[in-house]
Amino acid sequence: MMRLEDMMTRNYATLHPDDSLENAIRLLRSSQRDGLPVLNDDNSLAGIFSKTNLYDALLQGRLLDQPVSNFYNRNVVKISKDLTYSEVIDAVRRIPVGTGVVVDKGGTVVGLFTKVELITSLFKEERLLNTQLKTMYQAMHNALISIDENGRINFVNHAAGKLLQLEDDKVYDLPLNEVFPGLNMDRILNEGLVEIGVKYSNQHVSTMVNKTPLIDGDRILGALAIFQDITELESIAEEMGTVKRLNQTLKTVLDIGYDALVVVNEESKIVLVNRTFLDFIRLKEEDVLDRQINEVLENSRLHIIAKTGIPEINDIQFIDSVPYVVSRLPIVKDGQVIGAVGKISFRRVDELRELAHRLENMGNRLSHFQEELKKARFRERPFCFEDIITINPAMQKLIREARQAAQGLSTVLITGESGVGKELMAQAIHQSSPRCAAPFIKVNCAAIPENLLESEFFGYVHGAFTGASTGGKQGWLDLADRGTLFLDEIGDMPLFLQGKLLRVLQEQTFERVGGTSTIKVDIRFIAASNHNLEKKIREGSFRKDLYYRLNVIPIPIPPLRERTEDVLPLIHSFLRKYNAIFGMHISDICSEALSVLQDYAWPGNIRELENIVERAMNFTCENTLKIEHLPDQLRSESSVDSLLADRTDDREAIPAYRLKKEALEREAILKSLEQSGDNKSKAARKLGMSRSWLYEKMKRLGIK
Repeated sequence: MMRLEDMMTRNYATLHPDDSLENAIRLLRSSQRDGLPVLNDDNSLAGIFSKTNLYDALLQGRLLDQPVSNFYNRNVVKISKDLTYSEVIDAVRRIPVGTGVVVDKGGTVVGLFTKVELITSLFKEERLLNTQLKTMYQAMHNALISIDENGRINFVNHAAGKLLQLEDDKVYDLPLNEVFPGLNMDRILNEGLVEIGVKYSNQHVSTMVNKTPLIDGDRILGALAIFQDITELESIAEEMGTVKRLNQTLKTVLDIGYDALVVVNEESKIVLVNRTFLDFIRLKEEDVLDRQINEVLENSRLHIIAKTGIPEINDIQFIDSVPYVVSRLPIVKDGQVIGAVGKISFRRVDELRELAHRLENMGNRLSHFQEELKKARFRERPFCFEDIITINPAMQKLIREARQAAQGLSTVLITGESGVGKELMAQAIHQSSPRCAAPFIKVNCAAIPENLLESEFFGYVHGAFTGASTGGKQGWLDLADRGTLFLDEIGDMPLFLQGKLLRVLQEQTFERVGGTSTIKVDIRFIAASNHNLEKKIREGSFRKDLYYRLNVIPIPIPPLRERTEDVLPLIHSFLRKYNAIFGMHISDICSEALSVLQDYAWPGNIRELENIVERAMNFTCENTLKIEHLPDQLRSESSVDSLLADRTDDREAIPAYRLKKEALEREAILKSLEQSGDNKSKAARKLGMSRSWLYEKMKRLGIK
């Protein structure tokens, strides 16, 4: 709201009682003011010297060197700088002088104010109000048209132009009745009446119109017409009528059915029953609606169907110790289970026995097919870089380097602890390479017995050894030709095979076991190890020349404890994965449980995190993972210490680990805040955490 301090003059000259009339004339002329404040030695207000005071002095024949102390007005009008706009107007009406002195709460002079400045402020306020009013009109969702007192259009907002298909520049100053025949605003202009909710339709739309006059005192200056589009509402009303008729028809059909039917929503609450079901349980409709199905019907599994979406056909359910044949089906909308419907069929007992036998066989077959379907549905597709979940800057830099390395042919050595995702990184490199359409062959050097490793690696010819297949066999090198060969756990490869592998790496040729012909291949090699290969070289269990041949492009994947900011986005990724597998709807994790997981040292890295999320989802019926769903050992505050207790060379690293973890978290949060312009909500979304948890993290790390 505008106040006097926004309208007053802050730059002004002042006089002292001892100043001469000549000095006063000069200051009045240079400042172009009708009056100047006169201040005492202590800068307090003594009065005001106006042009009228000057004229009086000159008419009395006073000399210009005389002081102004005998002429200035001591009954000066003081005005507070905190007066509002309306209070200023009232004050000006009451004040007889043309210039007022503006003071603060302590009485100190802070400015001057004249009626001229009031007029200037009035114009400024009027322009501001006009701009605000037009902006409000243009921002309105409803269409608005304004007319003058002669019934001619003088304003059309954007919504009106769009809704009524008008071109603003072509309808201005046209008679309203010419543009909108039948709208009839004559009574509004002539009598000042208000008409609300008048239906008006033209060739484009159906609308509801509110008509109101614009009145200033006793004069009608024009009128407004505000249009609300009801075309869609009429369509919805018609559709609702159709739905009501269908619902009544459905209710009638259900009530004449022989079987008992009950429908539950996604919360397992009863939303619909037929007359047969009510007669069966001997209750009234109002006694069962909106109640949990298990409170009304014993041994019901509808709450499970509503959660998993897996149908159960012709199952046997005992109700009051009597067996009944029941079917349970999920209700699915847009791929989401929104409820379930149950049907109780009334059969004779001898029929039930036969059905029970048939159902037992069908159940076994169904379980088998469901398992096969689940395997087929969730079979892994080729892994690519887009599937790597991370917001850690170091990990993101590593992915960029791996993407670039994927385009070449050089050997890649991926190192890192068990469970960090070395195989997935190798798959991503292959899928981003020009060889993505060729085979990706994985060899676990630690899983194949040493006596079979060479023959599996190079293949063999007929008769190479006792028990060899007739016709020989291709090895992994043959299978990987023109593709990628991934050597997992390369640190466990026997020394005798390391030398032969070195030759393949250098010459891209090999001989099969028992063979003499040299075979040429074109293979991209990717190796991985969770061992310290340089240490194994010193121990003599790994060849130095092979290490340097493999370590052309090193990709060291950091453990999860060094990038704890990735814990939350990884958790949400696993929630989505297992929600699809289990048919659950767990969408979040509470801050306490998240804090425990972020403070854990993760000796098993991402693989261990996934296992813990999967386990926790099996122990909750809620939509949020809580701390009680986590394994007991994770709740210990000394998880880092227990992890490193058996590693004598790492004991001194515990404080360093914690400091590095906090430094990484701080760096990630500050970077996200900078990128989002200090918008906490955007930064939280970037970091994959809630806004409240971001504030908690900032508080812990001392980020203002």
